[in-house]
Amino acid sequence: MSALLSTRGLYLSFGGVVAADNIDFDLQRGESLAVIGQNGAGKTTFINICTGFLKPERGQVLFNGQDVTSSEPRQLVHLGMARSFQLPQLFLDHTVRQCLEIAAAGRGGRLAWFTALSDAVDAREVDDTLALVGLRERADVPAMALPEGQRKLLDVAMALMLKPQLMIMDEPTSGVGSDSKMQLMDTVMQALAERQVTSWFVEHDIDIVKRYATRVAAWIGGRVAADGTPDDVLNQPQVRQEILGTR
Repeated sequence: MSALLSTRGLYLSFGGVVAADNIDFDLQRGESLAVIGQNGAGKTTFINICTGFLKPERGQVLFNGQDVTSSEPRQLVHLGMARSFQLPQLFLDHTVRQCLEIAAAGRGGRLAWFTALSDAVDAREVDDTLALVGLRERADVPAMALPEGQRKLLDVAMALMLKPQLMIMDEPTSGVGSDSKMQLMDTVMQALAERQVTSWFVEHDIDIVKRYATRVAAWIGGRVAADGTPDDVLNQPQVRQEILGTR
């Protein structure tokens, strides 16, 4: 079976700093991939290349076997790639329900000046997604009134309205209290599993990585320094010293 997402020879530098150093990488359908590494290791640069926000100097990105290296983020969304950001990208002046309606209408190309959002989308689909991420009781609350954890859930819910095959999440638990992180990730990962969406998340909290990843890739100096099961990768001496800060 071909990989859902592949990169071949990806290279990108910023001045004298090599952020992506000839990266060959394959992500299989159904995996839960955690990407770890210190700040500046190249994790977000790699995501930005794969999602069309940056173009590599050389190399290829393949999605479902199609070369998407030159594709724009909007095109990749229509192909089945979704992303949530470290800072949730929400329509803060709209309600939780309206945020999902905007995402659904945009997916179907049904946004229009004289069409009510509620008439442009499937209300049952919106309700089902709200229930899936535990936000149904908050449907009529303005997005700006949500606490950070629920903003993260809304960001993921909006991405799910795009019906993705792959969900890429950049630090999904950042800004969330330590007592709420596991509950947040439980909800997110269960929602992705329910919708049969392959997941890839960047995370600094190693307890989160151990609990939710089926595979870990460790980034050091713009390269994949280790790649395998959580136990294998997290116990490698270079990873323990340079990323985890232990010996």
